[in-house]
Amino acid sequence: MSLEEFYRHFRWWMDPDDGRALRRFNAIVSFFEGRDVEASRVLDLCAGTGIAGVAAAKALSASGLTLVEARAEDMEKAMKWLELAGIRPELRTVAGDVLDLPSLVGEHDLALLWGHTMPHFDPFEAVRLFSGVASVLSDDGAFFIEETDRIKRFLYGSAYKDFLVERRTQDYTLVSLHEGYDVRRGVERRGYYRLPGFERVAGMKLRLWDLASQLALGRIFFREAELVTPSEHGLSEVSEVLVFKRPNKRIAREVYSEFQNSL
Repeated sequence: MSLEEFYRHFRWWMDPDDGRALRRFNAIVSFFEGRDVEASRVLDLCAGTGIAGVAAAKALSASGLTLVEARAEDMEKAMKWLELAGIRPELRTVAGDVLDLPSLVGEHDLALLWGHTMPHFDPFEAVRLFSGVASVLSDDGAFFIEETDRIKRFLYGSAYKDFLVERRTQDYTLVSLHEGYDVRRGVERRGYYRLPGFERVAGMKLRLWDLASQLALGRIFFREAELVTPSEHGLSEVSEVLVFKRPNKRIAREVYSEFQNSL
């Protein structure tokens, strides 16, 4: 019951043959066209099919694009995104864990974590993620995270449910159940089941992050941090975006080394 099995059932809009994904791709291009950032080497983390990395590479006329993703089969669709974008940067795909980033890739100018991926990282892993990213960015590099505030949504918006319908398709319904909380790691344990038949698909450990915590964490490893809200960037297909610039690489490398064997 792996992450790969989970995402076979819980499909995000990232397939180049999906019209919704194409609209999302164009919105990401527009977002980066409106940013004051230069990058010839783009690094897309938890990249999936490469939708965000290709969009950023197109907007910034990048010459190189690296995708890092645990599910190698998803990255096979990156070439289709490049064809649709009409660009030909040097493409490198890396099947691996983004928590091991400094051992997987060299220096880049821009790193992306797009698509509401932070719940997969508990607080200790998040420190490794941020410090690892800061370690592989150039001195003027930037790190962009597309996210949403789950504390606001679940606590104040009352959106949290013990039993939740996650996806409905013509063939099945995917539901999730609350199955516990790990107080030491700060994560909820949640089980995912396919109906009809109540077949268990995956067990996930998820961190319900708020945006302020991520901003504070990122500010440790970067000299600049800001939040760009949907009302500010004006794109309905893009959520809140956290922007971190000018990595403090000395601190990042020291902390990354200390947290490699965090509890």
